[in-house]
Amino acid sequence: MTPQAGRTQECNRGQAIIRLTQARAFLEVAELVGAEDDELANDNVTAALAVLAGIAAADAACCAAIGRRARGQDHRQAIGLVEQAGSDGKPLGKALGRLLDIKDGAHYGMVYVGAQQAKTALRNAHTLVDGAARLLT
Repeated sequence: MTPQAGRTQECNRGQAIIRLTQARAFLEVAELVGAEDDELANDNVTAALAVLAGIAAADAACCAAIGRRARGQDHRQAIGLVEQAGSDGKPLGKALGRLLDIKDGAHYGMVYVGAQQAKTALRNAHTLVDGAARLLT
């Protein structure tokens, strides 16, 4: 295993299952919000929830494949870890990186997240959730 800079935490299969369950819940709510047409359900909220789903799924993938997850302040540290998560690691790392690119705008609302970005965020979150699920089968 390649050493990683930053804080990590040991984790196991049981914790991976918990994080995958959380990731699926975030993703389900993101899809529900994205399907609504009201002032509370907007593209920023959809994207923000997709980012949370992706982060939780990355944790699940890392716990399942390498027994460690990122715990530092910089979520980007998790990209290097998730890239080590089996044969799907590189695409999972790319999906996580794309989600993290919109994290600040989606979570803190200072940058408008458009409909296409929200759809892309959902697709990247699905990539991570599906990849983590494969690692746990």
